[in-house]
Amino acid sequence: MFRGANAINLDVKGRVAIPTRYRQSLLDDCAGRMVCTIDTMQKCLLLYPLHEWEEIELKLQKLSTTNPHERRLRRLLLGYAMEGDMDKNGRFHLSTPLRQHAKLDKQIMLVGQLNKFEIWDADLWQQQIELDVQTEQLGDFELTERLQDFSL
Repeated sequence: MFRGANAINLDVKGRVAIPTRYRQSLLDDCAGRMVCTIDTMQKCLLLYPLHEWEEIELKLQKLSTTNPHERRLRRLLLGYAMEGDMDKNGRFHLSTPLRQHAKLDKQIMLVGQLNKFEIWDADLWQQQIELDVQTEQLGDFELTERLQDFSL
């Protein structure tokens, strides 16, 4: 399980260093093999351990190739999907198209989301967090059934 927001630097070759606390788990669970793709709803990337991504691919296979909405989602997620290995120094390379989509610069945030990571430009992450907190405080959203039953 991945949790927490980690401020890290993107190196000049487009590599992101996975925080040490996650490395052994990734090596044990997927031999360091991961897949990165875009988030279709926000300007961030999604980084999955290979076995988690394979579950997404099974869902994508079930989508229609004739329905334009389903086809669009397949095209975006699979078209940007990039598989790679964490190197011996715990780094994962992000392709230029992925970095461009998320507007990644040197300062980035790696944010644990249980079964995957989100990768954000640090400034965009801060803006998103401020917006999310404000929305929560105002209560300006529809409570789904799952949120109605959620408590801390």
